[in-house]
Amino acid sequence: MSSETLPSFPVNAPPTYVANPHPGWSIGQKTESIPDGTEWTEGEEAGWTVMHTGTEDPYAVYSLMLSRGLSPLYHLFLQPVENLAPFSMISPNPPEYHNYERLRNNIVSQPFAEQASMASIDCPPEVSEWDISGLTKIPSLHVEAPRVKESAFNMECELFQVIDIPHPYTDVAPNSLVLGLVKCIHVQNAVLDKDALVDATKLKPVVQLGDISYSTFGMPFRIPRVGGQPTNICYLIR
Repeated sequence: MSSETLPSFPVNAPPTYVANPHPGWSIGQKTESIPDGTEWTEGEEAGWTVMHTGTEDPYAVYSLMLSRGLSPLYHLFLQPVENLAPFSMISPNPPEYHNYERLRNNIVSQPFAEQASMASIDCPPEVSEWDISGLTKIPSLHVEAPRVKESAFNMECELFQVIDIPHPYTDVAPNSLVLGLVKCIHVQNAVLDKDALVDATKLKPVVQLGDISYSTFGMPFRIPRVGGQPTNICYLIR
């Protein structure tokens, strides 16, 4: 996709808040009963690409992971007690990850944005949010935690390390950095491009902006890389 063939970026177009994609969604409603959710769930008919990271070429894993985007996309983390906890990373009361060895990481897409948001309500840790969200459990290959059927890109992870982050003045550690070892990647073929990489315009990822604000892939843009050797480019600005 050449940048020369793309329309100009509308620099002066003001950003505008709009209503959520499915204002009529009700608690427990399934994705396939939503207008654009029907087409989304039919994407499964194209099959899945499954990548086992332990035996796959590391560059192929890297390319697929990079193509899905590195921005802080709205994720779901699944634990062995089958909780859905999309806000775990930014919650003032995060779950005790030290007790869990199997995690799931699923990218949320526009057709089930409200369902993922419903999973963020303040439920006790022993309560599963599957029923109220309307999301569907399907088995994983390597870990106990099920994956979200509606998610077109998800990863099976083992808990690799939990790093407690102490406050610099009180030495209390209210937050933790959780590192997961990706064992397997599942991606729907329907969201891949001709090079078998994720096409973000098909994945339709949802990003949380803050409070109850979210954004989708409404106006993506591409920034061409400067050619030449990196060292030569660096010398140009001296």
